[in-house]
Amino acid sequence: MQRKRLPDYLKRGIVDTEKTKLVRSILKREGLNTVCEAARCPNKAECYAKNTATFLILGNICTRNCRFCNISGGTPEPIDRTEPTKVANAIKELGLKYAVITSVTRDDLPLQGADMFGQVIAETKKLVPDIKIEVLTPDFEGIEDLIDIVVDAKPNVFNHNIETVQRLYPKARPLAQYERSLNFLKHIKERDEKMITKSGLMVGLGETFEELEQTFKDLHSVACDIVTVGQYMQPSKKHLEVERYYTQADFAIVEELAHNAGIKNVVASGLVRSSYRAFETFKTV
Repeated sequence: MQRKRLPDYLKRGIVDTEKTKLVRSILKREGLNTVCEAARCPNKAECYAKNTATFLILGNICTRNCRFCNISGGTPEPIDRTEPTKVANAIKELGLKYAVITSVTRDDLPLQGADMFGQVIAETKKLVPDIKIEVLTPDFEGIEDLIDIVVDAKPNVFNHNIETVQRLYPKARPLAQYERSLNFLKHIKERDEKMITKSGLMVGLGETFEELEQTFKDLHSVACDIVTVGQYMQPSKKHLEVERYYTQADFAIVEELAHNAGIKNVVASGLVRSSYRAFETFKTV
């Protein structure tokens, strides 16, 4: 089957400026990974030009192998215990006001990396007291004690992605569970009712508008504050094929469905990703 061609409105040109070179040089010097590179994010140049990046901690090898994601699965390397300090140093040097921290899934670790999220938040706040921090974490297999480690470190926004509609989980996320991710978001609010929660999903995998509407209702039922929706783009022939490319008119429908379901803060467009313009979205909550 021939791959669907990427529509022009989803294409981004290559932009390289002194600012993008600065970001790359700092990341390289500190030996840090970013999801911008690992997941081939289409907004990388725009974010780098604004002196920001989404830091990818705990290595760049994931213990899961979701069929939509460009991050490699396999046996990870040992974690770098100095990584929290390195991330904090990079954030300070870049002069960031808002930092996003995410990670690969590390089911192999006793605390699945929750402790490292806590340490990154603590080290960064120590070095840059006025920083706003958003975390995007794996599901920690739904273990509430691990979720609590991150909540208690007091990020400004706690993001956990639902990724897709419930019917498509076996195809797209075989090692994850839809209800587990919903309960994850619910527990964050139970632990800290003032914590801003966020979730995201991709479209184009064969879901229906009715299924998206139900997903938004489910996210509203667990008091999710922000939802991002973007177009799935097939990273390689080995990944899930794109069933449909949404038009901007389609995304307007998606946004309306989310608002009608009770989600107040919705960002929906073809190139939207979990942390795209995260600071701007945070300021609207």
